[in-house]
Amino acid sequence: MLRWFLVLVGVFGLIGIRGLEDKIFYDPFLSYFKSADHSAVFPKFEWLKLISSYLFRFLLNAFFSLWIIYFLFQNKEWTKQAFILITLIFVIVFPIYLFCINDKFEFGYLFSFYIRRFVIQPLALLLIIPIFYYRKRMQDSVS
Repeated sequence: MLRWFLVLVGVFGLIGIRGLEDKIFYDPFLSYFKSADHSAVFPKFEWLKLISSYLFRFLLNAFFSLWIIYFLFQNKEWTKQAFILITLIFVIVFPIYLFCINDKFEFGYLFSFYIRRFVIQPLALLLIIPIFYYRKRMQDSVS
């Protein structure tokens, strides 16, 4: 029972990050992408502040994602593997997103929009949970 409560704490943590994103993070692209208007004016921003904010958001999302994974599967080794996967995805996707920003999204509006999703949302968690669930089922059936 406590295990599921702690998983819910992690889920609510992620929901809180999303719900308070406009208050706790510096992200001038929130309103830019919410407008869904391809003719919206590219916002002015400060690189250092923007990168710092995205890194802070990544750390918060990673913390709650790993919290969920740990209490869902109760396996420290898998939690470490999830940390590596989440970090690897971010390390690959974040520079691509920064390039898109530097290019003022001329590389492609939708491409930039979806790359941004991987930067600001814990989408890796949606991939890792089914993988680990399948892995657990396979281990349980072998034992």
